[in-house]
Amino acid sequence: MAQQIPISRRARADDPRADAERDDGTHEFAPDLAYCRLVLANVVFIGSPGAGDRNWVLVDAGIPGTKAAIRRAAEARFGEGARPSAIVLTHGHFDHVGVLEDLAEEWDVPVYAHGLERPYLDGSAAYPAPDPSVGGGLMARIAPLYPTKPVDVSARLRLLPADGSVPPMPGWRWLHTPGHAPGHVSFWREADRSLIAGDAFVTTAQESAYAVATQEPEVHGPPMYLTIDWPAAAASVRSLAALQPERAVTGHGRPLQGPELRRGLDALAQDFERVAVPDQGRYVERPARAEDGSAYRAP
Repeated sequence: MAQQIPISRRARADDPRADAERDDGTHEFAPDLAYCRLVLANVVFIGSPGAGDRNWVLVDAGIPGTKAAIRRAAEARFGEGARPSAIVLTHGHFDHVGVLEDLAEEWDVPVYAHGLERPYLDGSAAYPAPDPSVGGGLMARIAPLYPTKPVDVSARLRLLPADGSVPPMPGWRWLHTPGHAPGHVSFWREADRSLIAGDAFVTTAQESAYAVATQEPEVHGPPMYLTIDWPAAAASVRSLAALQPERAVTGHGRPLQGPELRRGLDALAQDFERVAVPDQGRYVERPARAEDGSAYRAP
């Protein structure tokens, strides 16, 4: 599978040698930012090492079966028994909320998300069916096996404020970046130009099992098999490219930084319809959108 926008390995924002020395199960890409790769997807930890109980935030909640791995990494980074102040979601796909219910209950924390994701998080609606005809790789072909049923964290769910602030994350703002999901958001910290992009774009070809295994860096559009509104996805990538981030971590792949990241993101934004959008597919011809209700189906 050809890479969409190839990127030099030198653009990696994490440092494997430093991670090995720290040996806490995370990959750090800024002093207070780290991620943990959980088979298919990344979770992000916001907070300084040793921050302690209620002094850090978890972004997204992995795939089913990864609760123990997330807890181990969190305790190794922040301290024994350290719980986050909140769990914040980029969106509600199965590989981002796999252990959300369990962790939110165990840690007794609020869950923040965009209002358009609420039906997927309060048990009332499922995502549209995946499209296995796009992407061409094994991960795309098995997409019908991926769960689309909602989780239910309604008792703990808090909607992100309309002013763009993120209450548990001072200095960060949320940006609505739909296309992959109706209420998909990315998180932006202007002070050091750090971006948590979720699946608005990713840094590996998530459709390919080989690419998922090797994590060869590239700037790639959102995972094709679960993207339901391609015009919105294109607009989202262009809005993120305009930020000119210094570093970015995505829901899949390694974090990238510097001029190579910006070059790749600019190229993806400019040629999105040519390099990222499938030639044909269920949602290429007919996007599923919140506005007409087609993005929500019975659970």
